[in-house]
Amino acid sequence: MDSAVATRLQLPVIERLIALQTYELGKIYRTGFWMNKKVPSLNSVSLTVYEGETFGLLGQNGAGKTTLLKTLLGIVRPSSGRATVLGASLGDRTVKQRIGYLPENPYFYDYLTGWEVLNFAGDLFGIERSQQRKRIPELLDLVGLAQSAAKKKQLRQYSKGMLQRIGMAQALINNPDLVFLDEPMSGLDPLGRYQMREIILSLKSQGKTIFFNSHVLSDVEKICDRVALLAKGELIAIGSMQELLGTAEQYHVSVKGGKPEMLHQWIPDLELQDGLWTGHLQGEPQDFLGSLRLMNGQLISIDLARPSLEEFFVNQIRARGIQASS
Repeated sequence: MDSAVATRLQLPVIERLIALQTYELGKIYRTGFWMNKKVPSLNSVSLTVYEGETFGLLGQNGAGKTTLLKTLLGIVRPSSGRATVLGASLGDRTVKQRIGYLPENPYFYDYLTGWEVLNFAGDLFGIERSQQRKRIPELLDLVGLAQSAAKKKQLRQYSKGMLQRIGMAQALINNPDLVFLDEPMSGLDPLGRYQMREIILSLKSQGKTIFFNSHVLSDVEKICDRVALLAKGELIAIGSMQELLGTAEQYHVSVKGGKPEMLHQWIPDLELQDGLWTGHLQGEPQDFLGSLRLMNGQLISIDLARPSLEEFFVNQIRARGIQASS
């Protein structure tokens, strides 16, 4: 409903609060012995992420995902354009108290225990030790690490999955409003990915804003409200799953038996595969089921048909003639 309609009906217009926004953001790195070679990493990237939203940034290796994330965090300075994070300009130190960050390959002092790492992170944020003693057990429970292991085990003894979990815990030690995650599922086994996904969903239920990069597109599709696709530093697509992949109003059906000539009227691309008639339904499912009973057919499956996020990603990359990254 637009504002004009709301005015006529005297209904309040609910405006979404902006968590971060970029305007024509660009970054060029200089390389070479004389620093005279220019390597563009971001090219006029403009996007908006709203408060309480889970936003996924997709792209091949070298697409500029980490550069964009680090620019928003103030780690990298942009070459052009501007951006705001939680209402403040880039580099504003006052907002960093409200931000959490998990890098792709977090490095910690490996002679410390997990508990000591979280104490150290809490001290950096100026969190009182009395509050830390309450906060740390909550975080360890959230990320699935036992308190006994976190207190006694040095990080050099941690697996990749355990390091990711303790990294997530330190990113949340200050109870941030906005969380940046760089490849949070990287290197995790299926169980670890599932647990990390559940953590992100838990943060989402708390109203946190989450901005993350990932190569695991199936996970992105399950948990993100919106996604953006970067290719060679350019933003080539942005939107919700419905906006990018379609409304999924078409159905793919598998049928056993029935009469092919009648089935073809409902399924124009009818094919016989492993003894089953398959294809995309044209018409209302309920009407088709009634017709199927009359021709003594049996419905085996009916699924909403739309491309997956992975298929969309590959098609967008191929359409621009971009080669697969190494």
